[in-house]
Amino acid sequence: MKRTLSLLFLSLLFAGTAFSQALLPSSKQASTPRTGQGPVGINLSLWKNISTQRMDTVGSTCFNLGIFSAMNRLNGLGVNVFASVIGRDLNGVQVSGLSNVVKESMRGVQVAGIANINGNNLTGVSASGLIGITGNNSRGVLLSGLAQISGNNNQGVTLSGLLNISGDNAYGVHFGGLANIAGGDFKGVASSGLLSVTGKDLVGVQLAGLSNITGSDMTGLQISALGNVVGGKAKGVQLSLTNMAFRAKGLQIGLFNYYKESLDGFQLGLVNANPQTKVQMMVFGGNATKLNVGARFKNKLFYTILGGGTHYLDFGDQFSAALFYRAGLELPLYKQLFVSGDLGYQHIETFKNKDYGVPARLYALQARVNLEYRLTDRLGVFLTGGYGGSRYYTKGQTYDKGIIVEGGVVLFKY
Repeated sequence: MKRTLSLLFLSLLFAGTAFSQALLPSSKQASTPRTGQGPVGINLSLWKNISTQRMDTVGSTCFNLGIFSAMNRLNGLGVNVFASVIGRDLNGVQVSGLSNVVKESMRGVQVAGIANINGNNLTGVSASGLIGITGNNSRGVLLSGLAQISGNNNQGVTLSGLLNISGDNAYGVHFGGLANIAGGDFKGVASSGLLSVTGKDLVGVQLAGLSNITGSDMTGLQISALGNVVGGKAKGVQLSLTNMAFRAKGLQIGLFNYYKESLDGFQLGLVNANPQTKVQMMVFGGNATKLNVGARFKNKLFYTILGGGTHYLDFGDQFSAALFYRAGLELPLYKQLFVSGDLGYQHIETFKNKDYGVPARLYALQARVNLEYRLTDRLGVFLTGGYGGSRYYTKGQTYDKGIIVEGGVVLFKY
């Protein structure tokens, strides 16, 4: 069987050599330079130096079949068990079990078990089992199981199992299982499992499992689980637990939102901070939780409050405590007198009181109206009236409800 396969391959080798020679010009013709790329032939190859066409052949190959082949140009189909190396251009299809290399331009389709490497000017589809590398100017579809590395001007669809890296001017759709990194501008959709980074401007959509980072301006949409960061102007929507931008002209939605300079930006979150935000401490007592401390993040009209209080139950009971969040709107009434209203959520822990028939934890929904008088630029007093009810987490029943009465002071600069 082995002898038969060897004879068959040798026969093909000699046939390919004869066919290539038949396509070559005669001796008189050879002395005259031909226009175009030179003669066309068939390359049947055992190894790169054992083939019907040598690497330094002036012409091109229309059909290549071998184990490891090296050619000047391929204008057609090339199939190799191990690898294929093309010294200049590929126009067609290149398939290898391990790797494909094109030193100049590739136009067509590349498929390799491990790696595809292209010098410049890729137009078409390049698919590799592990890694794909393109110098500059890629247009089409790039697929790799592990990583895709592209120079400048990457346009099209780039998909990799872990990592995409692009230079300046990347366009299209990029998806990386772990991360997308664009050194310069990016226009399109960049999606990754963990991290998406754009070195300069982003126009489009950034999606990441953990964080999105844009070095300069962002125009479009950023969505991530942990944080969005824009080093320049954010014009669009940022949606994450934490949103940060140097300048904002758009919408930030998250638990914590921050921008240093405002260009008509708007924030929706638990804590909203910007140049107009004043952080104030509130100390107060009341009949809901008896002793309370909170931090108020106040903008021109809107504010949010984060804080905690002790003794949701009476002082005679075991220790109990609560954490609360409130969001509201404040309006001036007369000179230093202001009125505000807010809605709040409160989480309540009763600790050892659960041993006496009290639920271990509850939640409360509350509404308040507040009157506040500013004594100085750093001190104010307020009175609060409201209504709230506490409920079980585990069943749709009310544990307690009633009127809320509170009073206290506001510290730090107004």
